[in-house]
Amino acid sequence: MANSRAKRNVTQARHVAMIMDGNGRWATARGLPRLFGHKRGVETVRDTVKACPDLGVTHLTLYAFSTENWKRSADEVSGLMRLLRRYIQKEVASLVEHGVRLRFIGRRDRFTKSLRALMDMAENRTARGTKLNLTIAVDYGGRDEMIRAVQTIARRVASGELSPEQVDEDLITAHLDTADLPEPDLVIRTSGECRTSNFLLWQAAYSEYDFLNINWPDFDRAAFQASIDGFMTRDRRFGAVSK
Repeated sequence: MANSRAKRNVTQARHVAMIMDGNGRWATARGLPRLFGHKRGVETVRDTVKACPDLGVTHLTLYAFSTENWKRSADEVSGLMRLLRRYIQKEVASLVEHGVRLRFIGRRDRFTKSLRALMDMAENRTARGTKLNLTIAVDYGGRDEMIRAVQTIARRVASGELSPEQVDEDLITAHLDTADLPEPDLVIRTSGECRTSNFLLWQAAYSEYDFLNINWPDFDRAAFQASIDGFMTRDRRFGAVSK
């Protein structure tokens, strides 16, 4: 991926990834159930997607549900699954109309058969979208993704299809869930937390980060624009020295 990084226009945040954190805290602070915050967060997703074309963003990747989120209460997990189902059902037609291609990354084997079918339908219906590539990470974890990639490569080496010497950055990248996506230029995390939380660990090796002290339901176009503007002032060297 070193060559592809060198060819990118580093002054533009074309691919923005977001850790949408703080929904539960937003609701709790208002004396509301945590799920109410997640519902409000869906509205923020809708507004964020709409803002992308005007901000020059061509790829948006959202961290919606991690491999660790299964540890939450059964009520919250089931509520999040209902919200995901409802989002797909309500938004697909609009995504098609606005030229948005929707894809999901992460594991799917732990979802119900009906939800997997709904995800497949959404991907198929939006496949021709060219204005924005929207990727939603569900049951996703960076470590889990790399384990799955390494296991696949190991099987290919064991079968004689590959030699150990052929395993390099490009090969590993090609076996990740994001194989056909560019590396994120900017990763935004809301809620004031300053950690990556197992999100795009390989892909974001040279991404710029912006940790915002607002909860996801309060993230708006102005905050999005401010993050983009801040990114534009940064000197991205990818390990080299500024000229």
